[in-house]
Amino acid sequence: MRKVLVLNTTYEPLNVCSVRRALVLLLKDKAEVLEESGAALHSERDAFPIPLVIRLTTYVRVPHRNPAARISRRAVFARDRHRCQYCGSARHLTVDHVVPRSKGGADTWDNLVTSCAPCNRKKGDRPLHLAGLRLLRQPQPPGPAAFVLLHVDHVHESWRPYLSFAS
Repeated sequence: MRKVLVLNTTYEPLNVCSVRRALVLLLKDKAEVLEESGAALHSERDAFPIPLVIRLTTYVRVPHRNPAARISRRAVFARDRHRCQYCGSARHLTVDHVVPRSKGGADTWDNLVTSCAPCNRKKGDRPLHLAGLRLLRQPQPPGPAAFVLLHVDHVHESWRPYLSFAS
């Protein structure tokens, strides 16, 4: 089943939904199409272009999200774009604590990073400087786009301008 990126009126990524749900929002005039796939769904009398990105016509207030409650292995991988934060590898990924738990490190967004198994073994339970490793990017809580990415296996090219990867 194809997925459709749903944006708020402010172009903030909100969610990913099915094509069927997106068409319902469009038919009820609750959304507008920003990007189309080029294909169409046909009914008896009409043809509807299949959307890739839609934008809601009325603002949806998103309640304050508690990012600490959403920490998971999958969320850390999505935030770090499935790349080791020490060497950049995309193979044999694990989650590593920058400050090891044995040294008082917590399970927080700024202490968890994606690491490949070789870098994780090299670091062990030592601080970065003693292991001879450096972070490619400082870890921080992810933006809304990272949570959208949790719901899809592949990001369509038409979505990229609407997803902020600045975090």
